[in-house]
Amino acid sequence: MLRRFKRYLRWRSSDEGFSTGIKQFESLVSKLLSIAMLIVIMVIMVDLVLFLSTELFNPSPKGFFVTTLKEIFGLFLSVLIALEILENITAYLRKHVVQVELVIVTSLIAVARKIIILELEKVSGLSLIGLAIAILALSISYWIVHNIHQ
Repeated sequence: MLRRFKRYLRWRSSDEGFSTGIKQFESLVSKLLSIAMLIVIMVIMVDLVLFLSTELFNPSPKGFFVTTLKEIFGLFLSVLIALEILENITAYLRKHVVQVELVIVTSLIAVARKIIILELEKVSGLSLIGLAIAILALSISYWIVHNIHQ
């Protein structure tokens, strides 16, 4: 028994054994992240359903289309962002490669969500310029990565 354990430790300390251990650890972490993301998606969906039911049965005096649509779109885009992140994790589990195009698309959705729920009266011009630069940089990045893969 002790001899087998020593052999196992020697193999684990070899380059091949160490690499195998790292791959197993990465796989475990990816699976745990997937489970956590599924929980996040379920919580966002419950929040969306509760918000929709509350707003539909108790309309705001300001009107449904003023603030409610921004919040609904924000929640919908939150679900989409979470789904894209889950797709990134599962793609990593399948191929063991971070898919840059998926990451850029997820970032674009996140910036789009930020713009949709943005309250212009509370945002400085510098923040708007920063968002514009982020959109431009992400769009150019997506175009470059997408054209390289074709």
